[in-house]
Amino acid sequence: MQIDFHNGITYIVARLAGFDHPQAEVIAHCAQYVDDATNSGLIRFKNGMVFNHISSAHKLLDYRNFRVLANYQVWIPFHFLPGNEGLPASQNPAGTFIHKLICRPNSYIAQDMLRECLRLRQTPHGLYRLGIAMHVYADTWAHQGFAGVNHPVNEATQLVDWRGNPDRKFTQKVQAYFKHRTGHVLSGVFPLGHGAVLGHPDKPFLRWGYTNGLKEKISRDNPQDYLEAADHMCQWLQRYQLGDPDAQVSGLPPPDKAIIAEHLQSIHHDDDDLRYRRWLTLIAQGRFSFGRAQVSYIHKGKGSWKHQALLTEAYLDTGTEVFPYHANFQCSHWKFFHEALIAHRTFIVDTLLPRYDIHVGVAKPAPLRR
Repeated sequence: MQIDFHNGITYIVARLAGFDHPQAEVIAHCAQYVDDATNSGLIRFKNGMVFNHISSAHKLLDYRNFRVLANYQVWIPFHFLPGNEGLPASQNPAGTFIHKLICRPNSYIAQDMLRECLRLRQTPHGLYRLGIAMHVYADTWAHQGFAGVNHPVNEATQLVDWRGNPDRKFTQKVQAYFKHRTGHVLSGVFPLGHGAVLGHPDKPFLRWGYTNGLKEKISRDNPQDYLEAADHMCQWLQRYQLGDPDAQVSGLPPPDKAIIAEHLQSIHHDDDDLRYRRWLTLIAQGRFSFGRAQVSYIHKGKGSWKHQALLTEAYLDTGTEVFPYHANFQCSHWKFFHEALIAHRTFIVDTLLPRYDIHVGVAKPAPLRR
């Protein structure tokens, strides 16, 4: 999924679940910032204080990234949450370990992740943790059938369009994409995640199909998957409001759900920013039951959360900066987001996945790089 869903639709869903405008903006900002937090390392202040932060994405979300450590530290906890084939912690799927790693929509693992968010809802970074989890939860629909590691299971052949006809033009595009970076055609590498189909899972309006690495024919209906994701997100956000992970809730109000469904199918831009602007226009026009609202998102530079926290407008850090310290840093959005990011990754990798006999942690911490 891209910014149109992770920020735009997440904001809509949060408002429909009962969050007010400032709260919904935090949730939606965090949900999108997971894709934009590409820096990591120690932040140094002139008063001697340091603050450690991690990344939740690689530059350009490059699916040609073959670093195994990066898979375990970034792709698995933030983008391709293992699904254990939809089974609870007490059961193991048939087949090899890779079957446990394949992402599945609304898995028990994903629901356990959200239960932990509810348990910690009173912490200072609770709302930020919820926004991060909303990103991961939504992606269990978009990234279903793929794993956040380099493995033959991620192969995709016989790509077809919505009519079921071979999509030869797109197949050539995929092969060119990988050959440009690796010097090999697609058959010579095992792509990471849904790299073999590039951005197809992330475009809300597409209906398409392929044959996966298990030789299964897969049909994908993105508009239906995205609508289902939005409805389930709304339900968990309603449970968060109630503080009860087992509460019986209604999900999206039918009139609002119909508007979301309509525009998931009718907004056809390949450019995610153009799609995002259409959703912001719908929000500004008051098309949803919560009324008119102005939503914006600045990931770096002037006006961004990082700018507010560190007083820097730079898009990239060199690693040698020493920032002026001000008391507002302690309660800044940027600090709370990064605290939540570390807490999320630690819980997923060290606590939640091991409950399902999935061990992807590393004995030695990953070196911090920018």
